[in-house]
Amino acid sequence: MELVIPNVETEEEVAFLAQLASEIWCEYFVCIISNEQIDYMVEKFQSVHAITVQIKNQGYEYYFMNVNGKTIGYLGIKQEEGKLFLSKFYIQKEHRGKGYASQAMEFLVEICKDRRLGIIWLTVNRYNDATIAVYEKKGFRTVRTQVADIGNGFVMDDNIMEKEIVLE
Repeated sequence: MELVIPNVETEEEVAFLAQLASEIWCEYFVCIISNEQIDYMVEKFQSVHAITVQIKNQGYEYYFMNVNGKTIGYLGIKQEEGKLFLSKFYIQKEHRGKGYASQAMEFLVEICKDRRLGIIWLTVNRYNDATIAVYEKKGFRTVRTQVADIGNGFVMDDNIMEKEIVLE
């Protein structure tokens, strides 16, 4: 199946994205962080308001991942000095393991080549072993760890991972 990756632009698309984010986060992260932290993080980082501010004021770009006209996940990126920050990369449970992550990663590498960005970097919860293994398979390596206070008594305990992009 071919993955189509359209840009999220309209208010309706942002609202749909926020709903999708909530569904995926509640399904996926329940075994890694508490429900209270999931709810807090979704509201703080993936609500309609948060996504709108990120797109309009902070330089973020969001993309849907669509297969046969159905949205199966999403990406959030931010271009920085010489690097691409991969902020969000989520696929619904029933669509994982079907090669869509590889197609989306190819899309991200092409963005890097087009924009002359030599590194993709991301943060991943350091207890999220399955996702870390996927990123390692895609050529990422852990460069450091960080604990970030995100408010309300919660922290993000993350690995910082990077993938070098060969620019011709």
